[in-house]
Amino acid sequence: MSERLWAPWRMDFVTKGYKDDRCLFCRVNAENDDESNYVLTRGLHTLLMLNAYPYTNGHLMTAPLRHTAEFDTLSPDELAEMMAMAQRGMAALRAVYRPDGFNVGMNLGSAGGAGIADHLHLHIVPRWSGDTNFMPVVGDVRVMPESLDASYRRIKSALDSDGERS
Repeated sequence: MSERLWAPWRMDFVTKGYKDDRCLFCRVNAENDDESNYVLTRGLHTLLMLNAYPYTNGHLMTAPLRHTAEFDTLSPDELAEMMAMAQRGMAALRAVYRPDGFNVGMNLGSAGGAGIADHLHLHIVPRWSGDTNFMPVVGDVRVMPESLDASYRRIKSALDSDGERS
């Protein structure tokens, strides 16, 4: 008997990718609908959001509000806040998912592998021991046990609780 794993939310990205003419991060920043855009929190210079096409549950991104593709143009305040957002995101992910580790990094420019090359962003990807199996290797498929909406609610709650303690 063959088994099937369904991940229908990936079809839009697989077939289209991000094809909006507007910069994703600039569009999300300008809109006033954080929940539907999966924006978890905002600072003076950056935002923290759930990746709508995640590698794994809890895949976050933080980006400067200012449109720039150049890491070396970030101001000290933008850079400091971006790293603070990454720390807050990691703390929330630890509380919600209890990962064994993280991948944190940037792909700068198209040649560097950036899916959105014109606005730099930092990925925060929770990882678990043994989370790589045959599915991504053989089938180019990742198994996501939780919906994006459920992930958003859980991580947002952890961030909001953390903010109350700060």
